[in-house]
Amino acid sequence: MMNDATLRKIDLNLLLAFSVLMQERNVSRAAERLLLGQPGLSAALRRLRETLDDELFVRVGRGLQPTPRALSIAPAIEDALSGIERAIRPPTAFDPASWQGEFRVGMCDNLESAFFGPLVARLRLLAPGARLIGVAFDKRDAGRLLDEGAYDFSVSVHDEPASWHIRAPLFEQASVCIYDPHQTRLTTPLDFKDFAAAAHVTVSFEGNTSSNVDVALARTGHRRQVVATVPRFSALPTILRAMPAIATIPESIACCMAQLHGLAISKPPLELPAEPVTMLYRRVDRTDSRAVWFRRLFVEIVAESLEASGCLVGVSTAACCFDQVPLAEAV
Repeated sequence: MMNDATLRKIDLNLLLAFSVLMQERNVSRAAERLLLGQPGLSAALRRLRETLDDELFVRVGRGLQPTPRALSIAPAIEDALSGIERAIRPPTAFDPASWQGEFRVGMCDNLESAFFGPLVARLRLLAPGARLIGVAFDKRDAGRLLDEGAYDFSVSVHDEPASWHIRAPLFEQASVCIYDPHQTRLTTPLDFKDFAAAAHVTVSFEGNTSSNVDVALARTGHRRQVVATVPRFSALPTILRAMPAIATIPESIACCMAQLHGLAISKPPLELPAEPVTMLYRRVDRTDSRAVWFRRLFVEIVAESLEASGCLVGVSTAACCFDQVPLAEAV
């Protein structure tokens, strides 16, 4: 059995030289294929002969005849080189039309309401064998759930990510006011006096009643009356149609609610900071063809859905898409 010192003397170049010589049985042709001069190939062969303590090739006329030792080791060397070639070969392009499996995405319910429906509809067209799984999550657990494989990526207002994750920008999420004009008797746009005097409904997964709206109001010396807090956005339409109240929520879901439930939308009568909605995914998935395809599809759905609902916001694509091939060409 070879010792470690002997194995270290045999590098990939020597194995390639041996393999090509076995195929060509001619130094000139082998050197040409390897882009080496004959002296370089002869030196490589000499090192291999010394290391294996065998002649390996004997000159017969103008060609080379492999020795029994060369013939015995050739299959194993070919297998090793083939394995290396398979390992470093570029991955095949993802084919959504023939793929069978799951795509998983983590979103809170406001983004889910805006994007999940159009996403699953597009997947049915492009990847009919795929299944889309939506995973509810608290953004504080986003990184842990990602590492556990709960989803391919999450979409939220994420905190600073771990070094092994990538947080890619999607869009700036503005807040708008939504209400039932028949209940509130308010006109659009809302004025500050009506906004400050109205009853308010808030959404908080943790049950908090205070938000950036209260901070902005406090700067003006005012407070609002929060009459109810719910953990999910899906409860808002029923509440707003049952009583005169205002909710200040992300524009993306407000546009969907207004269209479905006949509610009115107004720009808030005070400055509220926009929140950065981002996509969080694992760094190891950055170049994976399946993951790239799914991320790029989601970005396209976000852009189309926001535009269709009347949200005039820009959607970032550069950080979420590893390559720039149009999605239709990748199918």
